[in-house]
Amino acid sequence: MNLALLLARTARWGGARPAVLLGDELLLDYAGLARRAATLARAIPQRHGLRPGDRVGFFMSNHPAVLELLFGCWWAGLVVVPINPKLHPREAQFILAHSGALLAFATDDVGAALVADAPPLPGLRELVFVDSPAYAALLQAEPVPEPVPRGPDDLAWLFYTSGTTGRPKGVMITHRNLLTMTLCYFSDVDAAQPEDATLYAAPMSHGAGLYALPHVKVGARHIVPPSRGFDPAEILALAKRQGPLHLFAAPTMVRRLVDEAAARGETGEGIKTIVYGGGPMYVEDIQRALKVMGPRFVQIYGQGESPMTITALSRRDLMDAEHPRYLARIGSVGLAQTAVQLRVADAEGRPLPPAAPGADGPPGEILVRGDSVMAGYWHDAEATAKTLRDGWLFTGDIGSLDADGFLTLRDRSKDLIISGGANIYPREVEEALLRHPAVAEVSVVGRPHPEWGEEVVAFVVAQPGMTVDAASLDALCQANIARFKRPRHYRWLNALPKNHYGKVLKTALREQLAAEATAPPAQGDGGAAKLARSSDDPSS
Repeated sequence: MNLALLLARTARWGGARPAVLLGDELLLDYAGLARRAATLARAIPQRHGLRPGDRVGFFMSNHPAVLELLFGCWWAGLVVVPINPKLHPREAQFILAHSGALLAFATDDVGAALVADAPPLPGLRELVFVDSPAYAALLQAEPVPEPVPRGPDDLAWLFYTSGTTGRPKGVMITHRNLLTMTLCYFSDVDAAQPEDATLYAAPMSHGAGLYALPHVKVGARHIVPPSRGFDPAEILALAKRQGPLHLFAAPTMVRRLVDEAAARGETGEGIKTIVYGGGPMYVEDIQRALKVMGPRFVQIYGQGESPMTITALSRRDLMDAEHPRYLARIGSVGLAQTAVQLRVADAEGRPLPPAAPGADGPPGEILVRGDSVMAGYWHDAEATAKTLRDGWLFTGDIGSLDADGFLTLRDRSKDLIISGGANIYPREVEEALLRHPAVAEVSVVGRPHPEWGEEVVAFVVAQPGMTVDAASLDALCQANIARFKRPRHYRWLNALPKNHYGKVLKTALREQLAAEATAPPAQGDGGAAKLARSSDDPSS
């Protein structure tokens, strides 16, 4: 089934319902949103020669046009390739080229850098800015009456997630995958209602945009905040006027929102549900959030390879403080969602022994299977075969199950760093730093941060007889990778710790950082130079 049918059906029964708002300003009702999507479904193939299955890139900050483009592309049977607007233009260009996108849409704030910073993309027929006359011209076509038929295993979305090689991989997400995610939202996350609104404070290229689907299904409102990003004061004010409000947020965003509410003496009036995920939420943080704002929270755990659909921790469980395992439960990521099967396994994929009552089971790799699991990686059969085995998705995350089925994340394999809800793979940063001629070796690890979850620290070894400073390394990072991936601190070493096989011992590096955190301040920083910034917001 084509996902665009969700919009087509809602427009038939609720065409006069408000659909798209910019803050408090109503831009489109559902009839208008469906008409614009159907018009784009005619104009894009006609004017640019695209056929069902072709890819269309989005390099856009949050913008009302994202919704009509998502559904317009699906209406035409096309595959969308939303790109994180925080990425460096060179990273965005790689994704457009690797996906084979024939057409791309952009907002002025990020698209201008894409044009200015890099040569024209081979194969890309046009880059259309959504606030330009060229985009307005697309909306003058005759609408396509019905969405193009698509099978459940046809691709709908190519989601690019960073890889350990430093090159992102394209996760192939089908119409079946996203329809399963939509149904899981209703059964396991929140009972969305027509009177609700969903607010896009997190990037629409990721989880926040995926959650447009269940809210289109019920005819709810879709609000892009005037800031087009995350502003706690703005969210609290909008919620009072436009609630009941739903939003998806990383744990770091939740902390900032709770801090703002507490400072104002407010409780989040008008906010119905905050779904949080994408990084670790500490027990103390969620306890404080519940104390300040009450039962408004639901946690989800997912991956790009099984979007938003592995587990959910319900508001009921978050509020059940009388349960004997309450602290363990709110430190978990909840129970398997309805449409998936969950397993904690050994290296061969064999399930580990079950937990004893009242205890956690042994840790192992988290495996998932079900209709939400991706079709594979785009043009990467080797990575697909490694990750999908015997019908199971090998997530690379380490966790444990208790006797009641609650899953607790214990560690992340592949040394993934999650800062402010964004995934950062160390090797990608390391490769950027190694471009400096004075850098001999480098190793990047994450360090706990009270606000952002983790921050990036780089351990650097200079070439013999050469020196390197933090400013030049920072400039190198900003020229090659997204700003939020750059190290927040540097440490200078004569040599990296390694085992007998020459592998860098990142555990030893983390232990050094932990020792620094508990040691009294040393004169002159003990010879371990660091770069500290006045603004450590990983979204910048």
